[in-house]
Amino acid sequence: MGQKLTEQDELYKLRHTAAHVMAQAVKELWPTTKLTIGPPTDEGFYYDFQTERPFTQEDLDSIETRMREIVKRNLPLVREELSIEDSLKLFREIDEPFKLEMIEALPEGEGSSVYRQGDFVDWCRGPHVHRTGNVKHFKVLHSSAAYWHGDAKLPQLQRVYGTAFKTKDELDQYLVNLEEAKKRDHRKLGRELGIFILSPEVGSGLPLWLPKGAVLRDVLQTFIRTELEKRGYLPVVTPHVAKASLYAVSGHLQAYQDGLWPPMHADEGDYYLKPVNCPHHIQIFKALCQSYRDLPIRLAEFGTVYRYEQSGEVGGLTRVRGFTQDDAHLFMTPAQLPTEFKSNVELIQLVFKRLGLNDVTARVGLRDQESDKYVGSPEAWEQSQSALLQAVREIGMDHTVEEGEAAIYGPKLDFMVRDAIGREWQLGTVQVDYVLPERFGLEYTGEDGEKHRPVMIHRAPFGSFERFIGILIEHFAGAFPFWLSPEQVRLLPIADRHHGYAAEIAGSLKAVGIRVEVDTRNEKLGYKIREGQLAKVPYMLVVGDKDLEA
Repeated sequence: MGQKLTEQDELYKLRHTAAHVMAQAVKELWPTTKLTIGPPTDEGFYYDFQTERPFTQEDLDSIETRMREIVKRNLPLVREELSIEDSLKLFREIDEPFKLEMIEALPEGEGSSVYRQGDFVDWCRGPHVHRTGNVKHFKVLHSSAAYWHGDAKLPQLQRVYGTAFKTKDELDQYLVNLEEAKKRDHRKLGRELGIFILSPEVGSGLPLWLPKGAVLRDVLQTFIRTELEKRGYLPVVTPHVAKASLYAVSGHLQAYQDGLWPPMHADEGDYYLKPVNCPHHIQIFKALCQSYRDLPIRLAEFGTVYRYEQSGEVGGLTRVRGFTQDDAHLFMTPAQLPTEFKSNVELIQLVFKRLGLNDVTARVGLRDQESDKYVGSPEAWEQSQSALLQAVREIGMDHTVEEGEAAIYGPKLDFMVRDAIGREWQLGTVQVDYVLPERFGLEYTGEDGEKHRPVMIHRAPFGSFERFIGILIEHFAGAFPFWLSPEQVRLLPIADRHHGYAAEIAGSLKAVGIRVEVDTRNEKLGYKIREGQLAKVPYMLVVGDKDLEA
């Protein structure tokens, strides 16, 4: 539904300006509201406000009406370059504490700019369109709670979402797609189809899989397990907790401290719920590998991990606090890397083809040279990035390259998939890693009798079962293909005298691996058929007198 925008794109400028128009509307309607940030996004824009109370739907309607008035005024957007001191003075005078905090955080000597439109002023680097009158085709969508800097300990804000397009037709099509997305919402369908529930008694972001959901997971696991067996993967199982020292060596303790569950204190030190599987698989590799003759070693696990997502970010199956990955880690010599990399790309492509996900693009994520979140030596990063780019080129895969999208320990190839209504999702990843073998001191004895360091590949075709199934529910609108459907056939006996024969047919179908149920309720046939349609059952077989006789 969206597209990746850059600051140079006209749509980016249009949506950025729409966010300012929204902020001006809110300030005119509720002058005591405090401003924070209002960026454009690939889907539209939003603005975060500190308000005295949550916005109602009536408030959102008022905001949109006032925005249209501001657009009609056709106010010019005027950029002013200011020193940090002048910027601080300006936003003290108009009492905008969040703007002051952001300006005070600027490095000494850095420039600052504001944009004015009429009586409204916002601290912003831009860019924008020239006049508010250019923002003709927009819509205020909804609001939600948010936190300053995404931290629940900091002030709670109201985030108002909107979207804007260059033409009315584009806006109308987006709104149609948005309504379709609501119908496909996996949280709604997941509950109606008996796939999963979320219970406040269990906790936020911790889904419970109902019987049909468990069947769906099992079908996907069986599918991928069969493919892994063909490719020489070894199954492993690792615990759900480990010592803090394990994640300190891997770098996850430092890089993702805010995303870890609180530690559990034991006599021998702190333990953490497992946030990733790779350090555990590394320990198994150490126990299995002695020589180059043992390589490659491919370890696979349906491993459940835990990440403490902020409460405002948790939602349905796509952002959870406990999830199961179809995870694997491969250990190899550098010479084996191109072959293993290609094999993993082919596996992910097979998964997408089997599921009918055909609109797929590839993105190479590299390290952001300015960021300090990554672990490992520059030499290891240079090796891994060169190796991944060379492997992608040898495969001949079309791809984009984006800095800042690498994992903390290595570059990665992500697969971006568009679903049935045009939304883009990141599904499937292959990551090349020279860093963790270095940090854990991994070695094997080479053909020359010397010690050598292996290379790792991290890969997950599904990513996590939770997120993947949530996306599949929406892609198929709950009507899964026959092989994947939790209930493939439903038998509908017309009367009680047909129950026995329906059970006999069900037994025959189960014997050949068909997932079948019999609806023996004392209801009219039309009602049963309607119920089967709502349950998205691929095939319904009616059993009556003629079938019994034949």
